[in-house]
Amino acid sequence: MAKTFAEKTLGLSFAKTHENEVALTAQNTLRRLVGILGMLLPVILYLLLLFSNDGIYPLSSISHYYYTRWSSVFVIIISLLAFFLIIYKGPDLIDFYLSTLAGLFALALILCPTSNLSGEDKKYAVTFLPENFTRENFHYVSAAIFLGCLALMSLFLFTKSKENNPEARPREKQLRNKIFRICGGIMIIAMLVILIGGLFEAIPTEVYERYRLTFTMETVAVESFGLSWLIKGGSFRRLMYDTGNRLITKKSRKEYIQ
Repeated sequence: MAKTFAEKTLGLSFAKTHENEVALTAQNTLRRLVGILGMLLPVILYLLLLFSNDGIYPLSSISHYYYTRWSSVFVIIISLLAFFLIIYKGPDLIDFYLSTLAGLFALALILCPTSNLSGEDKKYAVTFLPENFTRENFHYVSAAIFLGCLALMSLFLFTKSKENNPEARPREKQLRNKIFRICGGIMIIAMLVILIGGLFEAIPTEVYERYRLTFTMETVAVESFGLSWLIKGGSFRRLMYDTGNRLITKKSRKEYIQ
């Protein structure tokens, strides 16, 4: 029988033997949901503002969409990401700790919003908060910890294997690890650009603001982490073949992905 869209996309099983299972108990389902939500976040927010308010250019950062009429979308997606990250267990205890930490600081992004919209972006604002140094800086710290935890997971946890010898690992596992490291590295670089260019003003302010580098780098970072979680969840079949060019069976797939 052909698989349904939900089975293919989220790795769900609707077989009679699994009819009493809760969908979110499947680790690969959680991985795919986190990846999908992460990759959709900046795209959805940009398109919604574009079509509703003719906002051709993105706002200064993803977090600034909190102050627009689409704040509910921002809050819902970040909340779902936080929830999925907190209940994600992973193969080892360190996976649980890091994902939970990322989830908690994702919630902190919502509870402690960034600074108000300013300049040309101010016309899109539907709410305003009194300036608060502590709140705004805690938001920046929370964002850094959130993305930092996800980068560490991509660099060091997703790349682990039961085979200690890297050369003895299947070719597809080696390829996946390269992608995980590239995604993690891109996330670190994107965060450094925001830190050095934005906070320490190593990049001229005019250039930084003209190219919306905070939004751009945040988008690059979340797209990278989204891709790594989708791959870890087994979303790409071509990365799921063993060295003999045989597709991993459903029975061995869960173990093989590790």
